[in-house]
Amino acid sequence: MSNETAIAVKNVCKIYKLYDKPMDRMKEALGLTKTKKYKEHRALDNVSFDVKQGECVGIIGTNGSGKSTILKIITGVLNPTSGSVEVDGRISALLELGAGFNQEYSGMENIYLNGTMNGFSKSEIDARMADILDFADIGDYVYQPVKTYSSGMFVRLAFSVAINIEPEILIVDEALSVGDVFFQAKCYHKFEEFKQMGKTIIIVSHDLSSIAKYCDRVILLNQGVKLGEGLPKEMIDDFKRVLVGQYEAPESKAEQSLINDAEVREAVVAKAAEQKKARESGGGASKLLEYGTKQAVIEEFYVVDDKGTRTNAVIKGSEFTIYMRVRFESDLPAPIFAFSFKTAKGTEITGTNTMFEKAFLEPVSAGAVKEVTFTQKMSLQGGEYLISFGVTGYEGNDFKVYHRMYDAFDITVISDKNTVGYYDMDSKVSVRDAG
Repeated sequence: MSNETAIAVKNVCKIYKLYDKPMDRMKEALGLTKTKKYKEHRALDNVSFDVKQGECVGIIGTNGSGKSTILKIITGVLNPTSGSVEVDGRISALLELGAGFNQEYSGMENIYLNGTMNGFSKSEIDARMADILDFADIGDYVYQPVKTYSSGMFVRLAFSVAINIEPEILIVDEALSVGDVFFQAKCYHKFEEFKQMGKTIIIVSHDLSSIAKYCDRVILLNQGVKLGEGLPKEMIDDFKRVLVGQYEAPESKAEQSLINDAEVREAVVAKAAEQKKARESGGGASKLLEYGTKQAVIEEFYVVDDKGTRTNAVIKGSEFTIYMRVRFESDLPAPIFAFSFKTAKGTEITGTNTMFEKAFLEPVSAGAVKEVTFTQKMSLQGGEYLISFGVTGYEGNDFKVYHRMYDAFDITVISDKNTVGYYDMDSKVSVRDAG
């Protein structure tokens, strides 16, 4: 393993035996049957990836995709059925809520228990105790049995212990979703500190905005198979396609690793440049970033400023209009037209649709063409943004994507005053002498 690699996962498979009855498991264990009494479930199927030292890597996927399983194998909680995992560095892991804590012990006793399990002496734990208690901020509850804690209090203490034992590799599995918004903000601030210190972080989360903001690279799993790895924005877009059943899996396992091939990367870069040129000249959107049943097709889209001019630049504070032209190839019960804004890194900032706005809830016939406009004031900070478009709908209880175009249009917001964050609150300020 390279000196720059913190974690190397090579061709890892994890197979579980699923028995219909407990008795079948016993019979097999005692050698009382020669027939197979179980079905095999592949939680992980030939998964490989490397994590470099100092990287923050996100792992995303649907429930049951193998995210937690691969983390347990990396941390040594589980053994792989085949393949190997090499780790270079001290790991601190926050996996399932309750893992590594004795429910009968007090919070204080669990701090010493966890510290001892990670190789620290009592004096070393004592030296870190003030930082642990300060970060957890659960007051006198630290002297109460852990079984009396709320889930939020528990994760506060568990995370505080995990980050204060000087890990070189921090692994977090969805646990932060339990804490309140203030605690989550404090945790993500700690992630930033860890990244600046050159520590390695792996995060499993369904919070795609946090994945896009904090991760350098993202790995996408689905049903135990690695679908790809790459920049957060690219993998998040692919994940959204998986969620609506529009992801086309590679025809062979060999193709699953093509993203690591130099020639393929070069071709992808060239294709991206070609697509950007097409957008700038008024051409269509990237074929790599569009999908759907095509029962409705977005034929045209553009932005108009407050003077009625088509443009890629809007002045902050001015009114602008987003335009879509959609042709229908099938009868649809109630199509929904949508747009959203993202940062260049892929964080979704805002967006709306005709269902939210209660602007259009009607059936449409095949052959119809609809022109849709969204008019609003530009309140985003100055900078570069990407607009995505979509036509979706519900058929009974089933959500359908007819046509979705990610990152179809790039827009520049021009501003002579930027405030904090993504939005300008347009505050009216008054300062006067106190009477």
